[in-house]
Amino acid sequence: MKIGIMGGTFDPIHMGHLLAAEAARDSHALDEIWFMPSHVPPHKPEAGATGQQRLEMTEAAVKDTPQYEVLGIEMELGGVSYTIDTMRELWRRHPEHEFFFIIGADMVNYLPKWEEIEELVSKMTFIGVGRPGFQLHLDDLPETLQDRVLMAEMPLVDISSTAIRRRLAKGHSVRFMIPDAVHHYIVRSGLYGTKP
Repeated sequence: MKIGIMGGTFDPIHMGHLLAAEAARDSHALDEIWFMPSHVPPHKPEAGATGQQRLEMTEAAVKDTPQYEVLGIEMELGGVSYTIDTMRELWRRHPEHEFFFIIGADMVNYLPKWEEIEELVSKMTFIGVGRPGFQLHLDDLPETLQDRVLMAEMPLVDISSTAIRRRLAKGHSVRFMIPDAVHHYIVRSGLYGTKP
């Protein structure tokens, strides 16, 4: 099967994440998308919700979508979540699958700086999800990466987990920015300054 991997802090998961996943799935005929909340992201401050809470919010967000699955593999591995460690474990567990790692198109230019990028691109393909009008020049990448990056286009949405946390803390609406099930979970748990 062709499996898309969608990693992230998901603090909280929002409609932009889901639109990116669906754009990659649809553009490249992926069979499934596996969402993997990070344990400790390497380049971000500590999450506002615990790893278990972020995992449960992600599960709530995708529970009614048969092609979407949530894996707690980065929680199992512990420590800082580097893509190479996660993928080595996935390759070991699922040698029969072909993996595609989904990232924002703005992150594609940073791929040469990723830990063990040579091993990653030798065994899987990246899908950069961009917005309409976003120009990515793959020929700016090293030659070894150019044919290992595909592109997918998604609708123009400007939603971030940071903005959602701020809005929630101020008591503002986040309707249609996050799935209802995620909003219910946040309020029930009193996350991000909400009152249960």
